[in-house]
Parts: sequence; C-alpha cells; structure tokens
Amino acid sequence: MPRALLLSTLGLAFTVVVLGAYVRLSDAGLGCPDWPGCYGQATPWHAVEEISAAHAADPQGPVSHAKAWKEMLHRYLAGTLGLLILAIAWLAWRRLPPNRRGLPSALLALVIFQALLGMWTVTEQLKPMVVASHLAGGMATLALLGWLVTREGARPAIRPMGRVGPVGLARGVLFLVALQIGLGGWVSANYAALACPDLPTCQGVWWPEADFSSAFGLSHPLGGLPAQALAAIHLAHRLAALLVLAGVLTLAWRLARAEGWGGAAGWLLTMVFIQILLGMGNVLLGLPLPIAVAHNAGAAALLLSLVWVNARLARSPS
Repeated sequence: MPRALLLSTLGLAFTVVVLGAYVRLSDAGLGCPDWPGCYGQATPWHAVEEISAAHAADPQGPVSHAKAWKEMLHRYLAGTLGLLILAIAWLAWRRLPPNRRGLPSALLALVIFQALLGMWTVTEQLKPMVVASHLAGGMATLALLGWLVTREGARPAIRPMGRVGPVGLARGVLFLVALQIGLGGWVSANYAALACPDLPTCQGVWWPEADFSSAFGLSHPLGGLPAQALAAIHLAHRLAALLVLAGVLTLAWRLARAEGWGGAAGWLLTMVFIQILLGMGNVLLGLPLPIAVAHNAGAAALLLSLVWVNARLARSPS
C-alpha cells in the first residue's frame, strides 16, 4: 500500500474529526439545513439570497453565512476523505492478499455509513443519538486508519513482559478510551458540558440529584432532557475519566519497564494529563471554543496513540 496515501488519509481524517467538533461546538451543524448541498446549491456562495433571508428572519438562529461555510467545508473535506478511503480499498483488493483486505473494506463500509449519519444529523435536526453516533463513527474511522497505517508500515517491536498481560491491558485501556469518547460525544450532543459548572464538586455538592434512568435514552430530541439527566451524563463522563487515567497510568508504567517502549509510555502520560487539564478548563472557564475543540483533538490523539501501541504489540514476536 502507498504509504503517502495512507498517511495523507490519516491526516485528513484527523482534520475532519477536529473540524467536525468545531462545527458542532460553534453551533454551525445546521448552517446549511439540507444535504448534501446548501439550499440545493453546491456552495454557500450560490445560496447567498437564501442564507441572507434565513438569517434576517432569525438573526440568533442556526443559519448564517459564516456557519454555512463552516458546515460545507466540513462536508467537502469529509467527501474527499471518502474518496481517499475508496482508493485505499480499491488498491487493497488489487494488491493485497485476501487475509489483508478486511480492514480496508471495513473502512469503506464505515465511511459510507458516516455519510448517512452526516445526512441524518441535518435531516433529524441534530438529534443527540445521531450526532453522538456521527462523532463515534468519525473516531472509529480514525482508529481503523491508524491501525492500517501501523500494520502496513511498522516494524515488529519488542513485546514487553509477556504476551497476555501487556496486550490485554493495552486492549482494555483502548476500550476505556473508546467508551470515554462515546460518553464525551453524548455530553456534547446533549449540551451537558456545563451541567456541572464547578470542580471537583458538581453544582456545589459531591453528588447532585442525577437522573441516570433517562440520561442515556436514545429517542429524545435535542433539548429533551431535564437538568437532572444532564447532570448524570456529565457525572458519568467525569467518573470514566478517572478510569481512563488509572488505565493509562498502569499501561505507561508497564511499557516504561520494557526495552524500547519508554517513549511511548511518556507520550501516553503526556496526552492523558493534557486531556485532564483541558477537561478541567472546559468546566472552570465555561466551555471556551478553543479549549473545547482542543479537548476533542486531544481525545483523537490519545485514541490514535493507543491504536499505535496495540497494533505494534499485535505485531511483536511472542
């Protein structure tokens, strides 16, 4: 597989994920209220009159020229990403043996489903279940691309301290981070980031009234949850962050004791502590847009780092 194609696709996927977070957090998800174009046009420039009329009718609404361009730029880049993944899948079927075609084929299927989720995000008016699924799908695309890049280019590394322990631990930590990203997407999709505006307490107490029974239902519209459910979503994200921190610390300690893995251990520690600080900044500073976007980018970077560690361990000699 051409390494330049794989790396450029991975870089574009990271950009699309971060830009998607920026679009969502700047309330531009309905900047163009139809799909795939903007008011039936290929670009917002061709829909100036429609956008101006919608903005004049509701100046505080979701439609404006700036928001339309944000949304369409994300669609253009996502479409380009889809074409690159199509090229990867096509090359895989032409050049790779059958046992190595599964991952590129899964990537192609996933990116097609992502396009559908992008459409439903707009047509379903930012329904939380669809928005969170779209974010999760973007992260999954990034993770699979990261695994493919590592698999096709990484040299075998020394397996630290036996097969079962480190590999099982690394997979467990990867699962925790994936779960935490899913919870973070649910927080963002339901606008629950400021349901607990203080640290380390929540609403001035250690455990506020929280409605976990309705917090994770999948059918409610945007804004359809009570404050107690939003607090439950936020608390779940905080508690999962502690599990991720404990998992990464344990994995980094195991890797640091093995020859050749000190750099990976240091990188994981750096990434997880940056994420903790960014999460605290979001709460204490009232969710400023640059920090909120950086928090999403940090989650993507931590996910990719753990994918790299797991892929390298999987290729190591027993």
